[in-house]
Amino acid sequence: MESNTENNTDLNSGNLIVFFYKWRKPLMIVTLVAAICSIVVSLLIENKYKSTVVLFPTTTSSISKALLSENNNGKEDVLRFGEEEEAEQMLQILNSDEIRDRIINKYNLAHHYGIDDDEEFRFTKLQKEYEDNVTFERTKFMSVEINVLDHNPDTAAMIANDIANFLDTVKNRMRRVVAVEALQIVGDEYDAQLSYLKQLDDSLSGIRKLGIINVRAQSERLTEQMAIAILKGKKSAAEQLQVRLDTLSKYSGIFIGIQDQITLEHKRLAVIRTKLREAKVDAERSLQHKFIVNNAFAAEKKSYPIRWLIVVISTLASFLLTLVFILFVESIKSTNFK
Repeated sequence: MESNTENNTDLNSGNLIVFFYKWRKPLMIVTLVAAICSIVVSLLIENKYKSTVVLFPTTTSSISKALLSENNNGKEDVLRFGEEEEAEQMLQILNSDEIRDRIINKYNLAHHYGIDDDEEFRFTKLQKEYEDNVTFERTKFMSVEINVLDHNPDTAAMIANDIANFLDTVKNRMRRVVAVEALQIVGDEYDAQLSYLKQLDDSLSGIRKLGIINVRAQSERLTEQMAIAILKGKKSAAEQLQVRLDTLSKYSGIFIGIQDQITLEHKRLAVIRTKLREAKVDAERSLQHKFIVNNAFAAEKKSYPIRWLIVVISTLASFLLTLVFILFVESIKSTNFK
């Protein structure tokens, strides 16, 4: 009884040497077993190799505005690096289901990851495995890193490079859907404008058949000829000229109005034609939406697992847990003794 009291007093006073010496065997055995087990487990973990693609987003969203528009303020420069907004958009596309499914199908990742076709929650497991091995990160320089881990270094590099390539494919597909619709709208408007101009031209041609070509010049000329006919007493000629003047007076306003409208509509047609050309370029042509800084290559050294770290952490954790358990047991003994 006195010995137990002495031990507890020494422990409480901080005499750790005596405490560790007393419990040296359990601590050493547990620590040694933990070290051996962690070494065995770490050796059983399959190596994974890491490949990385580093890229910058572009700022170009419209090819026509960047290359053809006269009102480009410089923000659509095809050679300009994107900023935070473009980097976030890029990350969102990289995380899209479309890119994930393309990679899964191309490399048959279900089989590659050892997931059976009839396995329960197959797709959920496949998706989690993909997300564990494929990650995307924005750096402080506004670039984006595509990191891929795989048991095969060549496969990791190919997947990383393909994801970067699929980025353009998906973004161009998204843009083209809108661009084709825009082209259809502008094309319909262009056709409608041509049709309206034809109607105006037909109306003008109908008035020209009445002999009206140039209102001002004809008015001056007819007035001069009528004055001459009256002075010469040619009543019949004067009456004919008067009829022509009446016709000119009746339709001159309409003639001039149509001419002005045609001029205005031709200007509008020129604007629509420019829009049509731009829409056609956006719908039919495409540019890359990234600047690749580094392509992925097959890693020579594994990136995972870090075996020494696994052994150190596991061994230290086992030692500390054992120590806590011993302290707990000692505390209970001390309490019962009192």
